[in-house]
Amino acid sequence: MLPLAALLSGCTSVAYYAQAAHGQFSLLAQARPIDDWLADPEARPAIKAKLETVRQIRRFAVSELGLPDNGSYKTYAQLSRPFVLWNVVAAPELSLKARQWCFPIAGCVDYRGYYSQQDAQEYGEQMRKQGYDVQVLGVPAYSTLGWFNDPVISTFINYPDGELARLIFHELAHQTVYARDDTPFNEGFATAVEEIGVDRWLAAQHNEKMTQAYREYTARKKDFLALLDRCRDKLEANYDSDASDADKLQGKQRIFAELRSEYEQTKQQRWGGYAGYDRWFAMPLSNAHLALIGAYHDLVPAFKALFDRSRDFADFYRQVQRLANEDKAARHIELGDPLPDNGAGPKTKKDRKSERAPAI
Repeated sequence: MLPLAALLSGCTSVAYYAQAAHGQFSLLAQARPIDDWLADPEARPAIKAKLETVRQIRRFAVSELGLPDNGSYKTYAQLSRPFVLWNVVAAPELSLKARQWCFPIAGCVDYRGYYSQQDAQEYGEQMRKQGYDVQVLGVPAYSTLGWFNDPVISTFINYPDGELARLIFHELAHQTVYARDDTPFNEGFATAVEEIGVDRWLAAQHNEKMTQAYREYTARKKDFLALLDRCRDKLEANYDSDASDADKLQGKQRIFAELRSEYEQTKQQRWGGYAGYDRWFAMPLSNAHLALIGAYHDLVPAFKALFDRSRDFADFYRQVQRLANEDKAARHIELGDPLPDNGAGPKTKKDRKSERAPAI
């Protein structure tokens, strides 16, 4: 997840900037060095064990992946809430293109974040009244792009070790290269780094149980993304058709009902009843639920191909930075994106076909 609280100013409302600044600095104030937690006799042994793992992951990120050696993920903050912040995602009622919000430093991003769930819900309701589909999404971590030393947070410290490494590699990648106004580029790059990095980290651990647990996690994730990809295809065909808006809305409801049914079948038949994605399906589904899926995953194959052509991580990052310095359309063309001018909007079924995550 890209930066939020530390990077907002001027062009947004004073109240919004105030909550963002307060949330960011409150988070930093609660963070203590990991060494202090490890030396604290009152700290729970389970937390200490996880923080030791974080230190190992952090060292690996620097020595093996060439990620920034700075103060990020060397402190820990224990929060009293389940997420560090909540993002509001909005999309038109007959489109999968996310609404964007623009800020002076971060540029334009496809979500608007709040450190209070109530504030996020209230803003989401305002967007609904304007006719948007809305999702309010809890966020366990985000990057300030190196403007501050991002802490390890209680909102993700208890993830399985493979997923913990994945998240840290992803957020550190955002500190390595960032292109303004280009969510698909930034998230595709960070997701590629996390996937490459976790494969290498797991291989270095020589822990078959941990590796198998992560393989199961990634297999379920691929199944889940394949479900959403097929749903996106159906929705795009529906929205691009010559049907009336009323018929498109009926088709939309039918397609989301089919998604729910397919999910239940997958959960029972392929995952043995694993319910980790139930929360995603707990709210009424809408275009907002799918608006960011492509932004995180559509360009991952292109970045992995670029990595395979690179001499090492340093060379890979140099090439990605060169792309980030180019015009947005030019960088997307070079990555093989067939819709370089479509921002974070979804690709067509034909365009995504070769990139689709296969069902396992």
